[in-house]
Amino acid sequence: MALQLTFDLAGPPASSRADFLVTSANRDALAMLDRPDLWPQGRMLLVGAPGSGKSHVARFWAAENGALIRQAQALRVDAIDELLRPDDALVVEDAHRIGAAAGAEQAMFHLWNLAAERGATLLMTARTPPRDWGIVLPDLRSRMQALARVELGPPDDALLPAVLVKLFADRGIPVAPEVIAFLALRMDRDLDLARRLVLAMDQAALAAHRPITRRLAAEWLDNLLDKDA
Repeated sequence: MALQLTFDLAGPPASSRADFLVTSANRDALAMLDRPDLWPQGRMLLVGAPGSGKSHVARFWAAENGALIRQAQALRVDAIDELLRPDDALVVEDAHRIGAAAGAEQAMFHLWNLAAERGATLLMTARTPPRDWGIVLPDLRSRMQALARVELGPPDDALLPAVLVKLFADRGIPVAPEVIAFLALRMDRDLDLARRLVLAMDQAALAAHRPITRRLAAEWLDNLLDKDA
Protein backbone atom coordinates (compact mmCIF):
# COMPACT_ATOMS: atom_id res chain seq x y z
CA MET A 1 0.00 0.00 0.00
CA ALA A 2 1.39 3.41 -0.93
CA LEU A 3 2.15 5.71 1.96
CA GLN A 4 -0.30 8.61 2.12
CA LEU A 5 1.59 11.84 2.77
CA THR A 6 -0.15 14.71 4.51
CA PHE A 7 0.96 18.30 4.79
CA ASP A 8 -0.04 20.76 7.48
CA LEU A 9 -1.13 23.75 5.40
CA ALA A 10 -2.93 25.60 8.17
CA GLY A 11 -2.03 29.25 8.47
CA PRO A 12 -1.10 30.96 11.71
CA PRO A 13 -3.93 31.12 14.26
CA ALA A 14 -5.98 34.29 14.38
CA SER A 15 -4.46 36.25 17.24
CA SER A 16 -6.08 39.67 17.40
CA ARG A 17 -8.13 40.84 20.37
CA ALA A 18 -11.28 40.26 18.34
CA ASP A 19 -10.29 36.59 18.01
CA PHE A 20 -9.84 36.13 21.77
CA LEU A 21 -12.85 34.38 23.30
CA VAL A 22 -13.91 36.12 26.49
CA THR A 23 -15.94 34.26 29.14
CA SER A 24 -16.07 34.11 32.92
CA ALA A 25 -12.91 31.96 32.79
CA ASN A 26 -10.73 34.84 31.62
CA ARG A 27 -12.75 38.08 31.89
CA ASP A 28 -11.23 39.28 35.17
CA ALA A 29 -7.68 38.59 34.03
CA LEU A 30 -8.23 40.46 30.78
CA ALA A 31 -9.72 43.44 32.61
CA MET A 32 -6.60 43.73 34.78
CA LEU A 33 -4.28 43.38 31.81
CA ASP A 34 -6.11 46.26 30.17
CA ARG A 35 -5.14 48.55 33.07
CA PRO A 36 -1.32 48.56 33.17
CA ASP A 37 -1.55 51.88 35.00
CA LEU A 38 -2.80 49.87 37.99
CA TRP A 39 -0.01 47.27 37.94
CA PRO A 40 2.30 47.49 40.97
CA GLN A 41 5.56 49.03 39.69
CA GLY A 42 4.29 48.53 36.13
CA ARG A 43 4.79 44.77 36.22
CA MET A 44 2.37 41.86 35.86
CA LEU A 45 2.60 38.09 35.51
CA LEU A 46 0.00 36.21 33.46
CA VAL A 47 -0.26 32.56 34.54
CA GLY A 48 -2.13 29.84 32.70
CA ALA A 49 -1.92 26.20 31.67
CA PRO A 50 -0.64 25.24 28.19
CA GLY A 51 -3.17 26.26 25.58
CA SER A 52 -5.02 28.65 27.90
CA GLY A 53 -4.43 31.64 25.65
CA LYS A 54 -1.39 33.30 27.25
CA SER A 55 0.46 33.78 23.98
CA HIS A 56 -2.68 34.99 22.23
CA VAL A 57 -3.17 37.63 24.93
CA ALA A 58 0.53 38.52 24.86
CA ARG A 59 0.45 39.11 21.11
CA PHE A 60 -2.51 41.45 21.04
CA TRP A 61 -1.43 43.19 24.26
CA ALA A 62 1.98 43.80 22.71
CA ALA A 63 0.44 45.10 19.49
CA GLU A 64 -1.82 47.49 21.38
CA ASN A 65 0.93 48.73 23.68
CA GLY A 66 3.81 48.93 21.21
CA ALA A 67 5.73 46.23 23.08
CA LEU A 68 8.42 43.86 21.94
CA ILE A 69 8.02 40.16 22.74
CA ARG A 70 10.97 38.06 23.89
CA GLN A 71 11.30 34.48 25.16
CA ALA A 72 12.57 34.32 28.75
CA GLN A 73 15.12 31.57 28.06
CA ALA A 74 16.66 33.68 25.28
CA LEU A 75 17.37 36.73 27.46
CA ARG A 76 21.03 37.73 27.68
CA VAL A 77 22.57 40.33 29.98
CA ASP A 78 24.51 42.05 27.21
CA ALA A 79 21.34 42.53 25.13
CA ILE A 80 18.99 43.89 27.80
CA ASP A 81 19.81 47.59 27.42
CA GLU A 82 18.61 47.68 23.82
CA LEU A 83 15.25 46.10 24.72
CA LEU A 84 13.98 48.98 26.85
CA ARG A 85 13.91 52.69 26.19
CA PRO A 86 12.28 55.04 28.73
CA ASP A 87 8.54 54.35 29.06
CA ASP A 88 8.76 51.32 26.76
CA ALA A 89 6.74 48.13 27.18
CA LEU A 90 8.06 44.58 26.95
CA VAL A 91 6.48 41.11 27.02
CA VAL A 92 8.58 38.22 28.34
CA GLU A 93 7.04 34.87 27.39
CA ASP A 94 7.54 31.56 29.23
CA ALA A 95 9.11 33.10 32.31
CA HIS A 96 8.87 29.70 34.03
CA ARG A 97 11.87 28.62 31.92
CA ILE A 98 14.39 31.14 33.21
CA GLY A 99 15.62 28.78 35.91
CA ALA A 100 16.66 26.21 33.30
CA ALA A 101 18.45 28.51 30.84
CA ALA A 102 22.08 29.53 31.32
CA GLY A 103 22.40 33.24 32.00
CA ALA A 104 18.64 33.88 31.87
CA GLU A 105 18.32 34.55 35.60
CA GLN A 106 21.01 37.23 35.57
CA ALA A 107 19.47 38.75 32.46
CA MET A 108 16.00 38.76 34.04
CA PHE A 109 17.35 40.43 37.17
CA HIS A 110 19.02 43.12 35.06
CA LEU A 111 15.82 43.57 33.05
CA TRP A 112 13.78 43.94 36.25
CA ASN A 113 16.03 46.70 37.57
CA LEU A 114 16.28 48.46 34.21
CA ALA A 115 12.49 48.48 33.81
CA ALA A 116 12.19 50.27 37.15
CA GLU A 117 14.92 52.73 36.24
CA ARG A 118 13.35 53.60 32.89
CA GLY A 119 9.69 53.51 33.93
CA ALA A 120 8.97 50.65 31.54
CA THR A 121 5.95 48.35 31.62
CA LEU A 122 6.70 44.65 31.87
CA LEU A 123 4.26 41.80 31.18
CA MET A 124 5.43 38.22 31.75
CA THR A 125 3.68 34.95 30.96
CA ALA A 126 4.24 31.58 32.63
CA ARG A 127 2.63 28.19 33.07
CA THR A 128 3.17 28.11 36.83
CA PRO A 129 3.72 30.52 39.75
CA PRO A 130 7.32 31.68 40.40
CA ARG A 131 7.82 29.33 43.36
CA ASP A 132 7.93 26.47 40.84
CA TRP A 133 10.48 27.98 38.46
CA GLY A 134 13.61 26.67 40.15
CA ILE A 135 15.19 30.13 40.42
CA VAL A 136 18.59 29.99 42.13
CA LEU A 137 19.42 33.71 42.35
CA PRO A 138 17.97 34.79 45.73
CA ASP A 139 17.30 38.43 44.82
CA LEU A 140 15.47 37.45 41.66
CA ARG A 141 13.52 34.69 43.40
CA SER A 142 12.19 37.09 46.04
CA ARG A 143 11.16 39.64 43.41
CA MET A 144 9.40 37.10 41.23
CA GLN A 145 7.51 35.63 44.16
CA ALA A 146 6.27 39.10 45.12
CA LEU A 147 5.17 39.86 41.57
CA ALA A 148 1.49 40.71 41.03
CA ARG A 149 -0.24 38.12 38.88
CA VAL A 150 -3.48 37.20 37.19
CA GLU A 151 -4.53 33.77 36.01
CA LEU A 152 -6.36 32.38 33.01
CA GLY A 153 -8.59 29.74 34.54
CA PRO A 154 -9.71 26.43 33.06
CA PRO A 155 -12.33 26.78 30.32
CA ASP A 156 -15.95 26.97 31.40
CA ASP A 157 -18.99 25.54 29.60
CA ALA A 158 -19.03 28.48 27.19
CA LEU A 159 -15.32 28.69 26.45
CA LEU A 160 -14.43 25.09 25.55
CA PRO A 161 -16.83 24.67 22.61
CA ALA A 162 -16.00 28.17 21.38
CA VAL A 163 -12.28 27.35 21.43
CA LEU A 164 -12.90 24.12 19.53
CA VAL A 165 -14.78 26.06 16.85
CA LYS A 166 -11.91 28.57 16.60
CA LEU A 167 -9.23 25.87 16.40
CA PHE A 168 -11.03 24.16 13.55
CA ALA A 169 -11.66 27.52 11.83
CA ASP A 170 -7.95 28.42 12.13
CA ARG A 171 -7.21 25.29 10.11
CA GLY A 172 -9.98 25.96 7.59
CA ILE A 173 -11.97 22.87 8.59
CA PRO A 174 -15.78 22.80 8.43
CA VAL A 175 -17.15 20.83 11.38
CA ALA A 176 -20.76 20.08 12.22
CA PRO A 177 -22.12 21.52 15.49
CA GLU A 178 -22.87 17.99 16.69
CA VAL A 179 -19.14 17.15 16.59
CA ILE A 180 -18.31 20.22 18.70
CA ALA A 181 -21.06 19.37 21.17
CA PHE A 182 -19.89 15.76 21.41
CA LEU A 183 -16.28 16.73 22.11
CA ALA A 184 -17.17 19.45 24.62
CA LEU A 185 -19.31 16.98 26.53
CA ARG A 186 -16.79 14.13 26.63
CA MET A 187 -13.38 15.78 26.98
CA ASP A 188 -11.73 17.37 29.99
CA ARG A 189 -11.70 21.14 30.22
CA ASP A 190 -8.19 21.28 28.88
CA LEU A 191 -7.36 23.73 26.11
CA ASP A 192 -4.02 22.09 25.34
CA LEU A 193 -5.86 18.79 24.81
CA ALA A 194 -8.29 20.64 22.53
CA ARG A 195 -5.39 21.98 20.45
CA ARG A 196 -3.72 18.56 20.16
CA LEU A 197 -7.03 16.90 19.36
CA VAL A 198 -7.91 19.27 16.52
CA LEU A 199 -4.42 18.85 15.01
CA ALA A 200 -4.63 15.03 15.21
CA MET A 201 -8.12 14.93 13.72
CA ASP A 202 -7.14 17.23 10.87
CA GLN A 203 -4.13 15.08 9.99
CA ALA A 204 -6.13 11.85 10.25
CA ALA A 205 -8.94 13.22 8.09
CA LEU A 206 -6.47 14.41 5.44
CA ALA A 207 -4.63 11.07 5.37
CA ALA A 208 -7.83 9.05 5.03
CA HIS A 209 -9.67 11.55 2.81
CA ARG A 210 -12.48 11.52 5.37
CA PRO A 211 -14.59 14.34 6.72
CA ILE A 212 -14.37 15.04 10.43
CA THR A 213 -17.31 13.20 11.93
CA ARG A 214 -18.45 12.29 15.41
CA ARG A 215 -16.97 8.81 14.93
CA LEU A 216 -13.54 10.21 14.01
CA ALA A 217 -13.76 12.60 16.97
CA ALA A 218 -14.47 9.70 19.33
CA GLU A 219 -11.55 7.66 17.94
CA TRP A 220 -9.01 10.44 18.34
CA LEU A 221 -10.26 11.60 21.70
CA ASP A 222 -9.84 8.03 23.00
CA ASN A 223 -6.38 7.81 21.40
CA LEU A 224 -5.11 10.99 23.04
CA LEU A 225 -6.64 10.14 26.40
CA ASP A 226 -4.92 6.73 26.28
CA LYS A 227 -1.56 8.40 25.51
CA ASP A 228 -2.01 10.86 28.37
CA ALA A 229 -2.98 8.17 30.88
